[in-house]
Amino acid sequence: MNLIHHQVMGTGGPAVVFVHGFTCAHDDWDAQVAAISPTHQTVAVDLRGHGQSPGTAADATIERYGADVAELMSALSLGPVVLVGHSMGCRVVVEAASLAPQQVVGIILVDGSQLAPCMEEILKTCFAQPHGYEEMTKSWFAEMFTATSHPATQASVVARSARLPREIGEHLITDLQRYDVQCFTQSLSMIQAPVLAIQTTYINEIRERCSLTVGQDTPFLEMLRTAVRHLQVVVMPDTGHFPQLDNPSVTSQIMLDFLADLPQPSTSE
Repeated sequence: MNLIHHQVMGTGGPAVVFVHGFTCAHDDWDAQVAAISPTHQTVAVDLRGHGQSPGTAADATIERYGADVAELMSALSLGPVVLVGHSMGCRVVVEAASLAPQQVVGIILVDGSQLAPCMEEILKTCFAQPHGYEEMTKSWFAEMFTATSHPATQASVVARSARLPREIGEHLITDLQRYDVQCFTQSLSMIQAPVLAIQTTYINEIRERCSLTVGQDTPFLEMLRTAVRHLQVVVMPDTGHFPQLDNPSVTSQIMLDFLADLPQPSTSE
């Protein structure tokens, strides 16, 4: 079995598996791995076509990515696992959890979202233009950071996004929108494990990404509250789409608190 590229650190359970977002890579989680690996085994992955994992447009589906993560969990014999997904990775970890429900004891969703049905035609129109994909993704990533984001970090993430081949990017965004409309809510409703949503941004009515404020609600969070049985929401206000990079210490501590609060496995006498 050819496993996706992954980096294993630390010992202790439950293991924590980190899944990055669209055009990103495993090293987005370096600060969280450093904070969590002293007490938990951590596994940070590169999805197909990203980072050091080869891949094609045909590989670029949420179901394939979820299966890759589930296969890695089995191959590494991780035991109980907490899955952490960022952005697109939120869908991937939910899909992986559906394939290994008895193994997954917790899920952390970092700034997730859900694309609307109307986005199907918008994407088709955009991708029909000679530079539509490039212009759209450039605009998206420009909105993912705030004035307090480190300029070098922002520049690195934006430059990396441009390196994903267009054919993979277009196929993946199209599939992501399909998954959101057809599968996401239902897949979330099947999760039995506790879920933590760390939310920092939302998409407004004119499709702009904006930072959340204290006490603000969003359609995505409302959907989660309806679909997920055991949900905790933590809003990080005035933060960009990459809290693990923009505010790594706070993000790591929120995750550690969630891990500490998970039910402990029963032991036989």
